[in-house]
Amino acid sequence: MKKQLLLFAFSALALTSCEDDDIQGYELDMMKGDWKTAKTEVISGKDNKTVINTTTPSGCGAKNNTYFRTDYFTSYTAYTGVGADCQVSGTSEGTFTYDTETKNLNIKYNNDTERPYRVVVLTSTELKVMELFDAIDQDGDLIKDNVYITYKR
Repeated sequence: MKKQLLLFAFSALALTSCEDDDIQGYELDMMKGDWKTAKTEVISGKDNKTVINTTTPSGCGAKNNTYFRTDYFTSYTAYTGVGADCQVSGTSEGTFTYDTETKNLNIKYNNDTERPYRVVVLTSTELKVMELFDAIDQDGDLIKDNVYITYKR
């Protein structure tokens, strides 16, 4: 009985000690790939619930995408054009950092400043981030409002 209890204790210890070791890898694996902007929302900073404005991309802008790799490379590709004639108008490449505990995502494109975000939702089909920079009051209540960007695969 003591051997079984000891074996169980060591097994439980081994399983729990490895639990957090690969969260970073798991979340980076979910983040990797192409993401298209589904919507951008401005939410009241007063209650963090009231939607002030929602924008959904249309036309060629709906093709814009952000790409992440597990080696911390990222790129953003923008499209412009008329109707179905969409052409790449620019691509920015850079790096990012991601902290699984704080959910802070910092993106630094070449020739640009680093921009901090907080990951609010991360699944295999949805990525929702809150901008942590350039917050302004958009509804006139003298409290800075929050911008959330939702990406879909």
